[in-house]
Amino acid sequence: MLHRRALVGLAATVTALLFAVPAAFAVTYPQDYSAPNQAWNVLAPGEGGSNPPGANSFSQIPLYDGLTPNFDTVTDASLPVYFKKNVFGLGGETPASTFSPPGHPGVVIERDSKGVAHITGATRADSMYGVGFVSIQDRVLLMEQLRGPSRLAAIDAPGIDPFQILSAGRTFTPSAQTEAYLAAQVPLLQSLGPDGQQIIDDIDAYVAGINDARTLGGVPTPPWTRNDVIAIASLLAARFGRGGGDEARRAQFLSGLTDRLGNRRGRDVFDDLRGQNDKEAPVTIDKKFNLGGDGNNTNGNAIIDAGSLDTSGALAAATQANAQGQSSNALLIGSQLSASGHPLFVAGPQVGYGYPGLLFEYDVHGPGLNARGAAFPGSGPYVELGRGPDFSWSATSSGTDIIDQFVEKLCHGSDTSYEFNRHCVPMTDFDAGTLGPGAGPPAGPVNFKETVHGPVIGYATVCGKRVAVSSDRSTRGREMVSSIGFKDFNSNVDSAKSFIDAASKIELSFNWFYGDKDNVAVFSSGRVPIRANDVNLGLPTDGSGKHEWRGFVRAKDHPQVISPSSARIINWNNKPAPGWTAADNEWSYGSVHRVDLLNNAVSRETPPLTLGKLTNAMNYAATQDLRNVEDLPAIKRVLDTGPAPSAREQQMLDQLVAWRAQGSSRLDVAPQDGLIDAPGAAIMDQAWNGIADAVMSPVLGPQLGELASLESRSNNANSQGSSYGSGWYGYVDKDLRTILGDHVGDKYKTRFCGAGNLAACRASLWQALKDAGDALQAANGGSSDPSQWRKSAIPERIAFPPLPAAAVSMRWTNRPTFQQVISYDDHR
Repeated sequence: MLHRRALVGLAATVTALLFAVPAAFAVTYPQDYSAPNQAWNVLAPGEGGSNPPGANSFSQIPLYDGLTPNFDTVTDASLPVYFKKNVFGLGGETPASTFSPPGHPGVVIERDSKGVAHITGATRADSMYGVGFVSIQDRVLLMEQLRGPSRLAAIDAPGIDPFQILSAGRTFTPSAQTEAYLAAQVPLLQSLGPDGQQIIDDIDAYVAGINDARTLGGVPTPPWTRNDVIAIASLLAARFGRGGGDEARRAQFLSGLTDRLGNRRGRDVFDDLRGQNDKEAPVTIDKKFNLGGDGNNTNGNAIIDAGSLDTSGALAAATQANAQGQSSNALLIGSQLSASGHPLFVAGPQVGYGYPGLLFEYDVHGPGLNARGAAFPGSGPYVELGRGPDFSWSATSSGTDIIDQFVEKLCHGSDTSYEFNRHCVPMTDFDAGTLGPGAGPPAGPVNFKETVHGPVIGYATVCGKRVAVSSDRSTRGREMVSSIGFKDFNSNVDSAKSFIDAASKIELSFNWFYGDKDNVAVFSSGRVPIRANDVNLGLPTDGSGKHEWRGFVRAKDHPQVISPSSARIINWNNKPAPGWTAADNEWSYGSVHRVDLLNNAVSRETPPLTLGKLTNAMNYAATQDLRNVEDLPAIKRVLDTGPAPSAREQQMLDQLVAWRAQGSSRLDVAPQDGLIDAPGAAIMDQAWNGIADAVMSPVLGPQLGELASLESRSNNANSQGSSYGSGWYGYVDKDLRTILGDHVGDKYKTRFCGAGNLAACRASLWQALKDAGDALQAANGGSSDPSQWRKSAIPERIAFPPLPAAAVSMRWTNRPTFQQVISYDDHR
């Protein structure tokens, strides 16, 4: 694979060469049913992806970044200022360029003023070809770099984060075994009938467009194949469309608790923190959907001994957990609450920030094919998040549990043979290829062992006996099956019902959102295993063969709703519905979740709602500090039960309260001095970990750090635009409300803060504030006045690596990377 330095300048050359051929025929775009001046979107940093950057590489930053400081003053008049038109065709603009690829007169590509390609094909194959051609124009650098690392994602190579390999610019040369593994998805698609064959045909036309564009641009790497598309689609699945797979680390945490606290109390603490079905967790759908797997019968589980997971296993588990992306949000309002009488749709995926961007935008039309929106370059020809003629769709990562770790009992004293169905079975070898030099995992051959349950990630002990741990992902080796759903989004959706039918064909773990002129809808997708009745899905499964998956959850049993009576569908990666058991690695479905910010913000808006008001709610929540909004009330009430240690600590608390009254925004607006306006931000950032530890440490003691390694205390603004996804916010809130004597739904069985003693709890919280005050006073030249303490806004500005932050950055905001703001007033 080509190294990053070899591609510098190449993307600009490709773009320049491909704009030279005039269009072969005049273009007519299909009817667009969005309401007049009610169809907008934005994708930061911009459409261009060349190196060096071009005219449209950063042209959407002024839009995206310009909205942020408006906080809660966004109106309908703001939309054309901070978003671009999201319509079929050019929206009345004169094309910036119009051309046809050489030898393909059936393809016409027009570019608008932001560089977005509008592709029209005389045939479906022409349209698919055009998408491939445009993909190279806009993302050749990124696509070439994705080819190697994406293969590591497809095979679930243990201990390797494909995105880390990508960001480090490292190469991976795949083996014949890896290529054969990828190619096996083609006959799988063929076995699915006409839908599967259409996917293959579309990919072939798409790859032809990619290769012709690469040839014209002089890209000096081997031609693209179906395998490249399959691999990059697998990378998308591995990053954003998965959930679960961290049972081994969680189980050894449980063992540590039971060893120290006794079986019953240790299990109570684990279940409190786990929160598989906390009734206080905010949900998107009110109706209950039973997933199960949360019972007390764990006969089918294997509980790993405390601290026994070996280094490679712990690394592989942590790498997999860190590689998963869970972000994005959606705010959908039904016609009952809308000023226009038609639903409102404000939604988008949060896939992080970088240059070139992981998403690119295009508008594609052809026989039976009409869509505009964003897609991951190289993953296939379909718009993956966007709009059709009279509807829009988007997604958030659901994290639904589709990965299980199995514990394999070893036999014959060997690390490479295991017991399955009463037979001793040898593990198989997977020779994946060779990893090039660079930061991260060591260079050299990549190979690993596999069982019937997937790659072996490491070894541990159960009751003192050595075992292997393997990882089984239900979508491994079949990621392209989900393309049928994406194909339907682009071609076959004409109602909320047909949308849900299309979304149900996607096997990846996502929540899918829909809006047209009459209805809003959501469907939570995934190839979700049905576990044995004696398996708790939060713990590793006994791999003996007695507790295998019993099939997969039927589409009708997945969380879903069309036009709920509440006229609201709001999601920020929160629990989809009551009874839908949280995945083993999802410990944030508690009493406080970041979706509370969106729910609160929408409730602040006075009905009837408009797109401007709904966008205002999104923007208001996007710069709020969840800890100060949702956790401070209970913290303050505990502190108010006794006097502050000194006037300084009382003033610190008063600053936090004042900040909350002002909205708890982390903005640097006035006087834009590089410091967050509110002193409360500095106080909360310094004090939070101490407050969280003060609450949890009386019970967790020496395991406090282990919990923090599984569930970060605070995923705050330094996480570059996807923040506040931790379970600790719920831990602090629920425990403090309990100790105050409030009526609390699903109370913890454990009393954490002060071990249940209010006075001791209060003292520990005041001490946490005092410790924070000492640190802040020292950092502020000895000033003891909390109103003068400020936190720098510079480190949390959103950057676009590998470009230097000093050259290109935006103010921090917790919102989607690509966002649609749209409403429809008519239908086909």
